[in-house]
Amino acid sequence: MKLWAKITLSVVILLLLLGGLIYWLGVELSADISDEHRQQLAMSKQYKDGAFFNHERQAPYEFSWNYLQEQFFGKQERVPNGDLPVVPLDPEKLSAPPEPGLRATWLGHATVLLELDGQRILTDPMLSERASPFQFIGPERFHPSPIALKDLHGIDAVVISHDHYDHLDEATIRHLAPQGTDFYVPLGVGSHLLKWEVPAEQIFELDWWDEETRGDLSLVATPSRHYSGRGLADYKGTLWASWALIGPRHRVFFSGDSGYGSLFRDIGSGVGPFDLTLIKIGSYGPGQSWIDIHMSAEDALLTHRDLQGQRMLPIHWGTFNLGIHAWDEPIRRATAAALEKQVEMLTPKLGEEVDINRPYTNSPWWESVGPAKSTP
Repeated sequence: MKLWAKITLSVVILLLLLGGLIYWLGVELSADISDEHRQQLAMSKQYKDGAFFNHERQAPYEFSWNYLQEQFFGKQERVPNGDLPVVPLDPEKLSAPPEPGLRATWLGHATVLLELDGQRILTDPMLSERASPFQFIGPERFHPSPIALKDLHGIDAVVISHDHYDHLDEATIRHLAPQGTDFYVPLGVGSHLLKWEVPAEQIFELDWWDEETRGDLSLVATPSRHYSGRGLADYKGTLWASWALIGPRHRVFFSGDSGYGSLFRDIGSGVGPFDLTLIKIGSYGPGQSWIDIHMSAEDALLTHRDLQGQRMLPIHWGTFNLGIHAWDEPIRRATAAALEKQVEMLTPKLGEEVDINRPYTNSPWWESVGPAKSTP
């Protein structure tokens, strides 16, 4: 009996620990939205039956043994077999106000430092080592950030597309908030920032087509085709968005994460054209359920044209293993599509600044990282 008692006690303790972990994943990581805040969210045209939704239908998830095999045992080279070239960003550059004009520096994944008509803006800042609620497990960076988080300063505003871990990084937000940086987020995402002790006056929550101004710069939350959620209890509990950043001289579009759809033609005709588009090309997979919310590299070029963009900077690739493809497949496919569709696409190294008003010569730097792979 003593042995069975010990076994029973061990099982009970294990179940309690497992239950605690599930509770923590389900509740503590999920958006903590108050009843009053939820009533405000319910007024959105994008909110129905307790959650946000895409106006263009999303195919149901395809869950099968073949999918699991591809996800966990696929043969793609999803992690680089060499070092990616990174140009360090000098922190001293951030100490002075940005000069007029439009410059962009890709820091990795969906994080781009913009100097737009005298203001410094950061998109989906993610400088942590892993895109995960834990820094000991989860998708790990392929490369160091061009600037260490401790050196990041001088940011006027941050725009957030949605609350997934590879786009909304708690450590980066907590670092920037005490510096007075303002945060422009889709509806509901502010609940995460409040939990992380960001002052309410620095948070601006927007619905699709809402607009906020910073001096002579307008920030417009535009539609996207995606989803949200950080825990087990907040799937589609906060809104997702793309962004149109409209200065007195230049216009920039930031896609965040999205599938392709007619929404981009509406954005192009409504707040375009754009001098620069920042559009995701990676983290896609097979099947319609993936493509509906994670556009392919070829769809990214269609998006750019629908937006009436002049130059395109491809993002959301080359930093994390999040899709079912080789790490460099997106840029190879996007480069081929850009050539076919005669789109001026910029391919700077990580940390390399591009002045949008000056000529720029691309180099296929990814080809020197490892063995060349054919474009599908």
